[in-house]
Amino acid sequence: MADVAGATMSPSIGESNDAQKNVFDLGAFVGDLTLEEDPSSDDISLEGLEQELEECKNNDVVVNILSKGTKLRDYTKGVENDLRKVELDSIQDYIKESDNLVSLHDQIRDCDSILSQMETLLSGFQTEIGSISSDIKILQEKSMDMSLRLKNRKVAESKLAKFVEDIIVPPRMVDILVDGEVNEEYMRTLEILSKKLKFVEVDPMVKASKALKDVQPELEKLRQKAVSKVFDFIVQKLYALRKPKTNIQILQQSVLLKYKYVVTFLKEHGKEIYNEIRAAYIDTMNKVLSAHFRAYIQALEKLQLDIATYNDLIGVETRSSGLFVRAREPLKNRSAVFALGDRINILKDIDEPALIPHIAEASSIKYPYEVLFRSLQKLLMDTATSEYNFCDDFYGEESIFYEIFSGPFGVIDEHFNSVLPSCYDAIGLMLMIQIIHKHQLFDNWSVKMLAVFGFQDVIEVVTVEFAEPGRNAIEEQRLIFKHKARFHIYQCVNSEIFNKIFNASTSKKAWEILVKTYGDEEKNKLNCRR
Repeated sequence: MADVAGATMSPSIGESNDAQKNVFDLGAFVGDLTLEEDPSSDDISLEGLEQELEECKNNDVVVNILSKGTKLRDYTKGVENDLRKVELDSIQDYIKESDNLVSLHDQIRDCDSILSQMETLLSGFQTEIGSISSDIKILQEKSMDMSLRLKNRKVAESKLAKFVEDIIVPPRMVDILVDGEVNEEYMRTLEILSKKLKFVEVDPMVKASKALKDVQPELEKLRQKAVSKVFDFIVQKLYALRKPKTNIQILQQSVLLKYKYVVTFLKEHGKEIYNEIRAAYIDTMNKVLSAHFRAYIQALEKLQLDIATYNDLIGVETRSSGLFVRAREPLKNRSAVFALGDRINILKDIDEPALIPHIAEASSIKYPYEVLFRSLQKLLMDTATSEYNFCDDFYGEESIFYEIFSGPFGVIDEHFNSVLPSCYDAIGLMLMIQIIHKHQLFDNWSVKMLAVFGFQDVIEVVTVEFAEPGRNAIEEQRLIFKHKARFHIYQCVNSEIFNKIFNASTSKKAWEILVKTYGDEEKNKLNCRR
């Protein structure tokens, strides 16, 4: 209606400016209207008409119509005619598009049918998906249950496999222990047997198992056979130590140490046999070393130079000659009894190897007693160091060392008790005291140095090469620790000793040079442990 009204009023748009110039009196216009009475109508009420006219007063369309003086009935008829025309045009358009509308209706109906089928199909899918979802949930529960069972079975299998592996006795193991020779393979088999024996002895659950009843007798037989076999093997090696001209140190280092696990096995699973072997070794080494030192002392006796006798002193009681007094060569120059001379050089040569008697005897050279004393002491320290190392590595007991050397110490004490009371060489006695003092000085110095190293947290850098300051330590920290250890060593030695160690590439090598040159390494280790 608004479009039609706008179209009808379009010719008079140009006159709107003149209409706006004149002031329109709506009351006067309405007052001139004459209303025809409808005979069929009752009283006509004009209540609210004035309010409606007020509302239309501001309506542009109504104002435009009234300003032209057009009557409302004529305007209404025109509008109705326009509407009828538009309606007829619309009907003609609908008629022209009737085929398309029919086709569209058919398509909509077909779509509706298809959508209905889709709805039915999707409803079926939804039902099936719900059923599948419940099946999947059931499968998930079954899968979790199966996974838990599998996990439990794997745990049980691993424990059972370890149990079976630890308790069974393979035929190959039996063949090696019963018929095999004592070699590296035999040692590895002994370790396996040791683990099995410990396994059945320690675990209380294993002791209660029925499988042990079948296996334990066989394990016991193998233990007895292995103990017997290694006992015969070790005893055979110990007999080799008693053979004349046997190099004991080479036999210990190259042969016995290779089989040190045999001793460990006997200590754990054959204590009585171990004690027998231990006693046999102590007895053998005690006798062998005692015989060696006794023979060495007798050989040194032939090399002794008689410096002074009781006739050179005043107020000395006449005594019978001792072990070293027999067949001594008299000193030609008696005025040299109290002269130090070149004898002081013994303190510079204190670290030289021990004398070899048959070589010295072949050269027909005689030596003052302090030279023989230094040689005997050097041999004792070297032998004791080597034996201490071996006893610690092979048996793991320090007490064996002291039991072994009770014999050699007795031989040496017997020698000194026979020689020193009849010794009238005052210079020689003083030099022997100096020799002992020098060794004691290094011992004391080494104890102090080890205390310093421990306080500075570098003791393992010196004795083991390098102590890790931390698992994630950086290279700079390692270098600091190494240089710190070397600094403390250099700071605590004089210039003469420094010249011997300044070329050492590490603090450990410098310490080894000092120990080798001036002291008893094993004694230092023992002091450090204390």
